[in-house]
Amino acid sequence: MSELPEKQVKRLKSLIQDAETNLAAAKELLISILGEDDQIVTPRSSQEDVTGKVVEGVFDGQMMIGPDGKNYPVPANYASKSKLVEGDMLKLTITDDGGFVYKQIGPTARKQIIGMLQQHDGAYYVEANGREYRILLASVTYFRIAVGDQVTIIVPEDNPDATWAAVEAAL
Repeated sequence: MSELPEKQVKRLKSLIQDAETNLAAAKELLISILGEDDQIVTPRSSQEDVTGKVVEGVFDGQMMIGPDGKNYPVPANYASKSKLVEGDMLKLTITDDGGFVYKQIGPTARKQIIGMLQQHDGAYYVEANGREYRILLASVTYFRIAVGDQVTIIVPEDNPDATWAAVEAAL
């Protein structure tokens, strides 16, 4: 089997991430319509007394990066609701049945800023303090915000190069 060109692999990874984000957004919308429902399949997050393989890592805005450099997908709805920001420490328990259970174990220092929601290149951003911060689609649907809305976002206090933000609230 020949190797796929790097561009195709990058595109495939992007498509998978977009699909995971869209699925999380769809689940959030369904929950907002039906309310919490045990029949809606959602990834488990921060349940107590879960056993399995434990991996700790750093949240990069979309994924958890393990100590070995491996990427672990963080459900967008969990990241959005938990208001995770780049640099947060997470613990992932991979259960015996293959489930992923995340728990935030070390929040990074944060600051809040106000900006305006923008969309381009198929992604959502908040323009604040002369910069653009990427935000998760799940945050857009969860907070029911639209392009042009003012929002409060949370960014890492000690990382001026951060590219991702968490939405705190719609204004």
